[in-house]
Amino acid sequence: MPITPAVSETGDPLLLTPGPLTTSRTVKQAMVHDWGSRDATFLKINRAVLDRIVEIAGGVGTHVTVPMQGSGTFAVEAMLTTFVPRDGKILLLVNGAYGQRATKICAVAGRAHQVLETPEDTPPSLAKLEETLAADPSITHVFAVHCETTSGILNPIRQIAGVVATHGRRLLVDSMSAFGALEIDAGAVPYDALAASSNKCLEGVPGMGFVVCRLDALKAAKGNATTVVLDLHEQWQAFERTGQWRFTPPIHVIVSLHQAIEEHRAEGGVKGRGARYAANCKILIDGMAKLGFRPLLPADLQAPIIVTFHMPTHAAFKFQAFYDGLKDRGYVIYPGKLTVADSFRIGCIGRITPEQMKGAIAAVAEVLADMGVTLKKAA
Repeated sequence: MPITPAVSETGDPLLLTPGPLTTSRTVKQAMVHDWGSRDATFLKINRAVLDRIVEIAGGVGTHVTVPMQGSGTFAVEAMLTTFVPRDGKILLLVNGAYGQRATKICAVAGRAHQVLETPEDTPPSLAKLEETLAADPSITHVFAVHCETTSGILNPIRQIAGVVATHGRRLLVDSMSAFGALEIDAGAVPYDALAASSNKCLEGVPGMGFVVCRLDALKAAKGNATTVVLDLHEQWQAFERTGQWRFTPPIHVIVSLHQAIEEHRAEGGVKGRGARYAANCKILIDGMAKLGFRPLLPADLQAPIIVTFHMPTHAAFKFQAFYDGLKDRGYVIYPGKLTVADSFRIGCIGRITPEQMKGAIAAVAEVLADMGVTLKKAA
């Protein structure tokens, strides 16, 4: 008997993607009201969101949150162009599309930069990082991606931070797909700035990026920015003076993020949220392995955020038919973006439970049967 199509709390398909992702009914409901952008009640909610993000980051007293309208990339570009001075130089650790995007941002902004690149299934080389920093004293900053969702790889951010600090350089982190579920405590991982967004592991909706900034580094960044809108120093100063955004804020996104952060706290914070994602990830990998799918990454490199699987070589397997079959059953997945392997990806994050992940595995099995595909299980 065919399985019943899966749906979220609000009757929508489940998004097994790296974000935007499935959100709770209550997060959605928070958006049904209108708020004045200068209204005292909204400003109080906004302040609570910014303060709570600093708490999640472990940066109370040393760091501040500076929000930015737009997607996560807006926050990354704001971070790079605000914190790297015009006469500075940044070393970018690249092993996927998001490191490549940061490189393009630096090129367009006219920031001197150097790239240390490894394949998408390979973490940055700490030895090469050490060697590069020792050889080039003109490098002022290093950029690293915490979890590179191109492949789902977990980069060794704590070790990278240690090398960067040892050489007296400044670290900028893209923690877009990890913040809120994977530990990156500001007291243990020294960074000047960390970019993330509302619609990833905090389980809010798209529309607001933010940068957790070390306060003394942010103060020193005055005048660095190359655009008016993406100037984090000016954005922070506006909040300090007035408590308000400089330009129209994404009000409904902020109010729903406030609700999402309360639900994050209720789940047990980073530890609790990460535990559910880890359970989802284990069910996914184990279940797909039983069906004959091979993950790209070994277990020690796999983050519990999104898993990349090799595309089957069976003659009857067609990815579009596979994708459509899963969507018809209520599960939306992601195509691959790799150069090292033909692949597809399935996310573990969002308001998805382990039981729902088991349902996704059952749907995969059913779609394979409909396609006439039987895969050889790994030894």
